[in-house]
Amino acid sequence: MELTPKQQTTQAITSASKILLLTHVNPDGDALGSLLALFLVLKKLGKDVTAVAPELVPNSLEFLPNLPDLAKNFSGTKDFIITINTSKTQVERLGYKHYPQENKLNIVITPSGGSFGQEDVSFSYGSFKFDLIIVLDSPDLERLGPLYDGQNALFYETPVINIDHHSGNDFFGKINWVDLTSTSTAEIMVALLESLAREKPLIDENIATALLTGIITDTGSFQNANTTPKSLTVAAQLVAAGGRQQEIIRSIFKTKPFSTLKLWGRILESVKQDVPHRFIWAKVIRKDFEDTGAQNTQTSGVIDELLKSAPNIDFVLLLTERNGQLDGSLRSVAPGVDVNAIAQLFGGGGHEAAAGFQIPGASIIVNEDEIVNKIREYQRRRAG
Repeated sequence: MELTPKQQTTQAITSASKILLLTHVNPDGDALGSLLALFLVLKKLGKDVTAVAPELVPNSLEFLPNLPDLAKNFSGTKDFIITINTSKTQVERLGYKHYPQENKLNIVITPSGGSFGQEDVSFSYGSFKFDLIIVLDSPDLERLGPLYDGQNALFYETPVINIDHHSGNDFFGKINWVDLTSTSTAEIMVALLESLAREKPLIDENIATALLTGIITDTGSFQNANTTPKSLTVAAQLVAAGGRQQEIIRSIFKTKPFSTLKLWGRILESVKQDVPHRFIWAKVIRKDFEDTGAQNTQTSGVIDELLKSAPNIDFVLLLTERNGQLDGSLRSVAPGVDVNAIAQLFGGGGHEAAAGFQIPGASIIVNEDEIVNKIREYQRRRAG
């Protein structure tokens, strides 16, 4: 009988020693909550685990437990091995001399007698230091950004487990646990942690808080249409396990730095509505961040808390200039409106209720009209 993705994932984690945990760029509450929860559990299980989140953490998520334990990067390179054949000549001393100004390193081998020749020296590469990679909440490897770029060999030579809930997932892993019925990756994590538990439950207060954060953020505190009976049941289970629900609500929904309020004011000033095609959009340019003193992460929440409250629309789009690219964030308002399909028009993805895309090198001035017109065309086709 073929094993389920949950069974395969549990077996792979149990067998692995050195595990790398990754999630997508610009991580949200679901990505960070899932990453931290699995990191803490694998530590409990005695695994050598590295969890990486290179981007700035939004202010609203700084309450999450063990954030300082997340690495900003990792080494995905192999050791370069120099092998000396000592069958004829033995080594008396081994050393090296570094010449930084010449960008040169001399490895010095002193034989105990005789000499070494070119035929005695060979070169090879060691294996990667990880024996398992787990990618959380990412529809494809490209969404890992710098964690994937330039380190492709690591992902080809190391088994990858892909755990996600987005309908646009590429099924890029050796094991693909993609559950489209789950409201969040954190919801899937609860099932995984229960499967990994043997003698006693693994979910403590910090782990429950991290997972509850993922569910709350991806359901809009259970206000979004994607909320299911299962998500409510799992959330109740996490609260019972010590998940700090009020801390999550206070940090994400009720506390905003003054710079965030000023930035959101700029965003609201930019709002435009397309009545015939039933959507609104807003924008954030680089100067808005500079003038308000806000960080790139402080746009988080403006769609769900403000823009989605507009009447008579199907969805909302927020365009943001940051890190040399144009980011688009989409949220559906009306039931049955799939913003994932809209994000795919620009090479992005997500799920039906929330999705996003990135266009490298683009800007508001040059690309806004093109993006909006493409969405209008899509809406006309959908209506017709």
